[in-house]
Amino acid sequence: MISKIDRRNKIKARIRGRISGTATRPRMTVFRSNKQIYVQLIDDLAGKTLVATSSKGIEQGTKIEIAAAVGEAIAKKALEAGITEVVFDRNGYLFHGRVKSLADAARKGGLKF
Repeated sequence: MISKIDRRNKIKARIRGRISGTATRPRMTVFRSNKQIYVQLIDDLAGKTLVATSSKGIEQGTKIEIAAAVGEAIAKKALEAGITEVVFDRNGYLFHGRVKSLADAARKGGLKF
């Protein structure tokens, strides 16, 4: 029987085989832990993180509301850095709940997926 982590890693590898980020259109990757949510904009060609943010300073609200706040924050930082388009990498997680909330808020903040 395959574990939950092994299943996510298999999905993650399949997704990463298809998408890649560049300097003009970086990969927006999401990591979700039990308590926090983290987002990075990565240029895979140079191997650099261009912009990153997390939910570490945000403490009020539900996890979904906090994820939306992180999505708005990453959109603001990306626009300040001159990034308007990204490739979304859900990192093996299902596109619902906190991941969807973050993505919707980033779109609302001005990023194009």
